[in-house]
Amino acid sequence: MTVAARQVRGNPARNRQRRRERSVAPVDYALLVCALGLVAFGFVMVSSASMSIASTCCDDPFYYVTRHGLALGLALTGAVLAYNVPLDWWERGGVWLFLLGLVSLVLVLVPGVGREVNGATRWIPLGPLNVQPSELVKLFATIYVSGYLVRHADDVVNRISGFIRPMILIGIAGALILQQPDFGTTAVMLATVMGLLFLGGVSLMPFVVLFLVVAAGLLVLVVISPYRLQRVTSFLDPFQDPFNTGYQLSQALIAFGRGEWLGVGLGNGIQKQFFLPEAHTDFLASVIGEELGLVGMLALIAAFAFLTWRAFSIGARAQAVGKHFAAYVAQGIGLGLGLQAFVNIGVNVGMLPTKGLTLPFMSYGSNSLIAACMAIAILLRIDATVRRIQAEDRPERGQPWVRA
Repeated sequence: MTVAARQVRGNPARNRQRRRERSVAPVDYALLVCALGLVAFGFVMVSSASMSIASTCCDDPFYYVTRHGLALGLALTGAVLAYNVPLDWWERGGVWLFLLGLVSLVLVLVPGVGREVNGATRWIPLGPLNVQPSELVKLFATIYVSGYLVRHADDVVNRISGFIRPMILIGIAGALILQQPDFGTTAVMLATVMGLLFLGGVSLMPFVVLFLVVAAGLLVLVVISPYRLQRVTSFLDPFQDPFNTGYQLSQALIAFGRGEWLGVGLGNGIQKQFFLPEAHTDFLASVIGEELGLVGMLALIAAFAFLTWRAFSIGARAQAVGKHFAAYVAQGIGLGLGLQAFVNIGVNVGMLPTKGLTLPFMSYGSNSLIAACMAIAILLRIDATVRRIQAEDRPERGQPWVRA
């Protein structure tokens, strides 16, 4: 045995430290299982919801299933890459990532560059892929604002300019996304950023003023835009005009009504067969409600509630060990995913006006899936970092233990 080996073997403190590090779970398994479960559940439901449509439009019932599977492969690859990026890199590059996102939002609106689908110009075609910059901009906005809150903590708390400055860039991004148009993504991004500013210490009165200004701006956009105004008014009573302005919501409500408690059975839904528009994307929750009933919807809501709670729990633990940037990012991810799920499900059940917003991890669409999986990967990296710090700082008290 070498001298170095004897020193390592004979160093009780170092041995205890290694045992503590081995006792720490490498990842938050509960969070990982929840996220993977939503992804797998989404793949099954997209398959169920899209086969009838794919058979008619593409002469291949597995057209959307195959493409969703490829998107899932890209999403998991992106998640692995995001997990291996150090948190310091995200903090240093947050501003540049957000500026890159702004440039991509501008490119979408350039004639001949952006691709238009159903009256919306949200994608940049890159060979076989269509990149939707707004999905990644939501994540980049969270990272940028989290870094800003750490760098300018005193200004945020004590000066009005401290929270107005980041809102200028966020407002520019929101205006560009509205030009696509994409009202739902803009609302979720603004709500997430404002929530982060509140968590960062913005005093209540300026926050309320800012919230009222943003709400007034969104209200004006609704009033001056006929199609948005139609959506807002039709959701109050969709069956007043069930074959025109209230068609989507009325069909979604019929789907939930058919599902009752336990649903009609996986694959046996009728509404997805050309009655419910966008059954495999924006209205996937309605298909779940019809085929798996109230029980399936409650399980879905519970999964998103758990994921949101877990993100805030990780953020609180990161704050406790002094990782303020990581704490804000974790809380921002929880806010963003939770709000998007709430809005999507709220639209499906008639609580909110109809808007094009995907269900995270589940709806068909590669960009939404990639952004959500990358967000969870960053959250898992934050959790792993916090666990290691807690293991190093934990006092000697019998058997090592780290709270999951």
